[in-house]
Amino acid sequence: VSPGCRGAQGRFAYKLLHDLFANYSSALRPVEDTDRALNVTLRVTLSQIIDMDERNQVLTSYLWVRQTWLDAHLNWDKDEYGGIDIIRIPSSYVWRPDIILYNNADEHFGGSMETNVVLRSDGHITWDSPAITKSSCKVDVSYFPFDGQRCRLTFGSWTYNGNQIDLRNQLDTGDLTDFVENVEWEVLGMPATRNVITYGCCSEPYPDVTYTLLLRRRASFYIFNLLLPCIMVSFLAPLGFYLPADSGEKVSLGVTVLLALTVFQLLVAESMPPSESVPLIGKYYIATMTMITASTALTIFIMNVHHCGPGARPVPPWARRLILHHMARLCCVYEVGESCKSPQRALGRQAGVGDAGGPEESPGEGQVGTEVRGCPWDHCLCHHDALLRNVGYIAGCFRRHRTNQRRTGEWKKVAKVMDRFFMWVFFLMVFLLSVLVLGNAA
Repeated sequence: VSPGCRGAQGRFAYKLLHDLFANYSSALRPVEDTDRALNVTLRVTLSQIIDMDERNQVLTSYLWVRQTWLDAHLNWDKDEYGGIDIIRIPSSYVWRPDIILYNNADEHFGGSMETNVVLRSDGHITWDSPAITKSSCKVDVSYFPFDGQRCRLTFGSWTYNGNQIDLRNQLDTGDLTDFVENVEWEVLGMPATRNVITYGCCSEPYPDVTYTLLLRRRASFYIFNLLLPCIMVSFLAPLGFYLPADSGEKVSLGVTVLLALTVFQLLVAESMPPSESVPLIGKYYIATMTMITASTALTIFIMNVHHCGPGARPVPPWARRLILHHMARLCCVYEVGESCKSPQRALGRQAGVGDAGGPEESPGEGQVGTEVRGCPWDHCLCHHDALLRNVGYIAGCFRRHRTNQRRTGEWKKVAKVMDRFFMWVFFLMVFLLSVLVLGNAA
C-alpha cells in the first residue's frame, strides 16, 4: 500500500469517527424501538484463581469478560469510508450495559478495566475487559482437606430489567482455554446457566447468567503437613503403656503427645471459618486427643496398681484367673525363665505357695525343733524360752517378708499385663480411626 493510500485511510477514519458521534449520546439505550429489548451476549473466560479465603468465604479470581450487543445508532456504509469495516475506540464513547457481578465481595467494588471496544460497520460492538473480582462463596469444610467447593459468579444488569436488556450466555460453560493452573485448587468445570428472577423490590423480571466454578482441593500439602504428623504422633501414645512403670515418663509422654495435637488443632482452626461444620481433620484431632486423654488416665490407674505396697490386699481370685492367666497368655507377658506359651506353670507354683501362716517353713526351723526334741535337757542351751521366742520371731519375719514380696510381685505383674493389653487396644483404635478418616475422605 502506498503512503498516499495510508493517509487516505487515516482521513476516512477521522471522518467516520466525527460522523458517528456528531449526534450520538452514550446515556441512552441504543435501540430503534424503545419497547423492544436489547440483546446482550455474555462470555466469561477464567484466567486465574488468585486466592480462596475459606475463613472469610471470599474467592478472588482473574476474569476476562466479553460483552456483545448491537448499537442501532453506530452503523455505516464501509464503501463510503474507504472500506473501513472495524474501528477501535474508547469504551467511554459508546453506551455500555451495566452488567455487574451480583455477589461481589470487594469493599471498593471495582468494576471492569476501561478498555477499548471493537465497533463493526453493522453496529455490533464487542467489549473485552479484564477484571479481578472478589466474589462471596459458601465454603463447606466438612471434608477438609479432601473437600470440593462450588463457587457461583452471577452476572446481571443492575438497573435494566428483562424488558429492556435480554442477557444471554454465549457458551454453555465458561472458557478455560487460557486458565493458569492453581497450586491449591483444581478446576473441574465451569457450567453456565441463564436465570430469570423476579425480586421483591420490582415486578419486572431480571435475567442473569450464573457461572458455577467447580473446585477440588489438592490435598497433598495438607496430608504431608497436617495429617501424617498427627498420625505418627498419635501412634506414639499407645507406646506409653510399653514404658516401664519405674521410668517415671509414662504420664509425661501422654501429656506431650496431647500438647502436640493441640498445636495442630489450633493451626487448622485458624484457617477454617467459625461455623458449626467441623472439618474432617478436626474431628480426627478431637477423637485422637480423647483417646490420648483416656490412655493417660488409664496409665495413672495402672501405675497405682504397680506401686501397691506391702500393705495391699492379695490379688483377688477372679483377677488372678482373668488377668494373670488368660490375659497374660493373650498378651504374651511372662517373667524371666517362663515360656510365653505356657505361663500357667509359674502361676501354679505361685498359687501353691500360701500366704502368711501357710505350710511353708523357713530354712532351719525344722532343724531347730529336731535339736530341741533330741538334745539333752541338762546339757543344751536350746531349752531356754528366750532363745526359742527369738528364733520364732525371726522365722515369722522371714515368712511375712516373702509373702509381701510375692504379693507385690503379683500386683506388678497385673499392672504389666494391663499395660500390654491396653497398648494393643489403643494401637488398634488409632489404626481404625486413621482408616476411617481416609475412607471418609475417599
